Amino acid sequence: MNRQIAKDAKRWVIKIGSALLTNDGAGLDRAAIDGWVNQIAELMTQGKEVVLVSSGAIAEGIVRLDWQQRPESIHELQAAAAVGQMGLIQAYESSFQRFDRHTAQILLDHDDMASRQRYLNARGVLQTLLSLNVVPIVNENDTVVTDEIRFGDNDSLAALVANLIDADMLVILTDKDGLYSANPDTDANATLITEAMATDSSLDALAGGSSGTLGRGGMVTKLQAARLAARSGCNTVIAGGRNENILHAIAAGNDVGTLLSADQKPLAARKQWLVGHLQVKGQLVLDAGAVKVLTEQGRSLLAVGVSRVIGTFTRGELVSCVDSDGTEIARGLVNYNSDEASRIKGQSTESIADILGYREDDELIHRDNLVVSI
Repeated sequence: MNRQIAKDAKRWVIKIGSALLTNDGAGLDRAAIDGWVNQIAELMTQGKEVVLVSSGAIAEGIVRLDWQQRPESIHELQAAAAVGQMGLIQAYESSFQRFDRHTAQILLDHDDMASRQRYLNARGVLQTLLSLNVVPIVNENDTVVTDEIRFGDNDSLAALVANLIDADMLVILTDKDGLYSANPDTDANATLITEAMATDSSLDALAGGSSGTLGRGGMVTKLQAARLAARSGCNTVIAGGRNENILHAIAAGNDVGTLLSADQKPLAARKQWLVGHLQVKGQLVLDAGAVKVLTEQGRSLLAVGVSRVIGTFTRGELVSCVDSDGTEIARGLVNYNSDEASRIKGQSTESIADILGYREDDELIHRDNLVVSI
């Protein structure tokens, strides 16, 4: 592998986290923002398209409200987000105006991705903004979001945006120089991993949780984001956002940060949308035969292959398909609700009408609505 793929990338999604934007809680770091904007403006003059996914609203709101620590109350967090979002967008707007670049604010929550129509609407507006040379600035809609519809972290949001717009490159700027062989804060022998495949399972042991108080993500979420981005053929670079001209270095193909390459065939657009459903409503436990059919033959899931139904869900919601050990095999949109699925599990397709009194679909999950996880 080499860094030519970063050099050749035309459409970028750049994610900047709270710790960087607020200088670890000291309010928005305007000088740092100006530095990143300088680099993004230069990338755009080189013909690259950029979508910016920016954290920092809650952290900025906490500072503006003169609170000494991050609140736990959901309504106080929402209030902080509402106050902080104003300052965050003002900072970007004024910084990009120095280069006569327009910006646009895009606030998303999980429901925007879960709804096929809203997903396509979000895709359409982002594509249009890019065609107009406008810089979309995307953040999670923390003013109304709840745990039930939260993305979980802006790393995941950035990866979903990369899928949404068919980006070539996802750049995650963090307070570390990349993914290390061990925790560089505690192990002097830790070495930077410069390149790897996003799907390399050996990387899992190297990613730990978040060590900061402002953000929700850690290196593990960045690895997960790289794998999600890879679903659409998008490569990821995790790099130190405080390093001078880091975006220029990545664009030049320099050996900086950690490059996690997409090593799989991109999923079809509809299946990318399915992967973007982060809120799983239930589980279907499969027998060995069903696992083989899904993973080796790419066929639909029939009721006969299900041994157990876990959770409560309605028709059309996302469920996880797991083997007997609980390992996820696939996920997809189910054709029957949890009560119906429990009644027909392990039964042949021909028996469904006798058991339920009707048969709306032959499959529990049709292959067009199913994404294999392994």
